Amino acid sequence: MKNSHIVENKEHEAVNGSMLRGPVLPSLGHSQKELTIQEVERGPPHEALFLVLAYLPLFELLNMSEVCRSLRDAVDKDVLLWLDIIVEKPLNMLFSDEIMIKLTSKANGRLRTLALMSCTKITDDGLQQVIEKNPHINRLYLPACTGLTPEGIMRAVKTLTESYQALKCVKINGVYNMKKEHLETLSSYLQMNPAKMEGQMQQLCFFHDYRNISVLRVEESYRPIDMEICPRCNEVRMVFDCPRETCKKKRERAMAECRGCYFCIPRCEECGKCIEVEEPGEVVCADVLCSDCWLQLPKCNFCNRPYCSRHANLQHSTPGSTGFICCICHVNFIGDFM
Repeated sequence: MKNSHIVENKEHEAVNGSMLRGPVLPSLGHSQKELTIQEVERGPPHEALFLVLAYLPLFELLNMSEVCRSLRDAVDKDVLLWLDIIVEKPLNMLFSDEIMIKLTSKANGRLRTLALMSCTKITDDGLQQVIEKNPHINRLYLPACTGLTPEGIMRAVKTLTESYQALKCVKINGVYNMKKEHLETLSSYLQMNPAKMEGQMQQLCFFHDYRNISVLRVEESYRPIDMEICPRCNEVRMVFDCPRETCKKKRERAMAECRGCYFCIPRCEECGKCIEVEEPGEVVCADVLCSDCWLQLPKCNFCNRPYCSRHANLQHSTPGSTGFICCICHVNFIGDFM
C-alpha cells in the first residue's frame, strides 16, 4: 500500500508541474535562433491546422487557442468544436463551475456530450445551470465527481428527460451515497421499465473493457446507467461479468456465477477474469493481475514485479539494458548512485 501511494504522488506531482509550465516547446538550434521575431510572426497559420481542431482533445484545443489570434478566433467562433466537451486529466483537477459554464456556453445551447471525468470541484448548482441551458445533451458522464450529490444528479437527469428526452446514457460511478431508491428514480426518468432494464442488464460488462473504454465509445447495446445492484453485497455499484471459460459455462447453464462488483470479486486489470485465492502475484502498482497475465508482462530488473498496462508509463529504462526498473527500485537503489 505504501508503494502505491508513492506511485500516485509521483503522478500527481508530474501533472501539477505540467499544468504550471504549460506546453513544452522544443529547443531551438543555432540556425533557428537566427530567425527574427518578425519572420516567425509573418503570415497566418497553415490551413491544415484549422482542419485538425475538430480532432483535438479539450486540453490541446485550449492550448491551440493561445498560439495566435487566427487560431483563437477559429476556436472561439466554431460551435462544432464545443458540441462534445470531455474533461479529463490534467484539466479535471482545476475544472470548476465557473470554467464549466464558460466553456459550455460556446456550444450555444447545442451541447450533446458533457463528460466530466473526476471533476471534484463541480457542484450541483453549477451542473444544473449547464443542463438548463443545454437541453439536447444525450450523454452525461459524471464518474468520480465527488462534489455532486445523488439529488443533484437526479434533478439534472429529470430536467433533460422532461424537455427533449434526448438523454441516452448516464455514468455516475464514484458518486458518493448513491442508494437503491436513487437508481430506481434515475431509471424511471430514462423511461426504463423493469422488463427493458432487466434485458439491458443481461448485456455483459467486463472489467477490462470498462477500464479501457473510450469516453465517446457508446454502443447502442451499452447500459444506459453504469450502476446497478450488486447481487453479492446488495449495494449500488458497477457490476462486472467474468470472461473466464469456466465462468462462461456456468453462465450458459444458468448456474451460480462470479458476477458482482469489484469489492466482492477482485478482477484482473488486463483481462477482467476473476482472481482465485492462490493466483495474485506481486505487482508494482496497486492493481491486481491473474497468473496468466502476470507471467506475460515484463518484470522489473531488480524486484521482478510487473506493471499493468495502465501504469507501464512509469517504467524507467536503463542504458545497456533490455528491461526496465520500476519507480520504487529507481528511488531505493538507483538514486543512491546518482
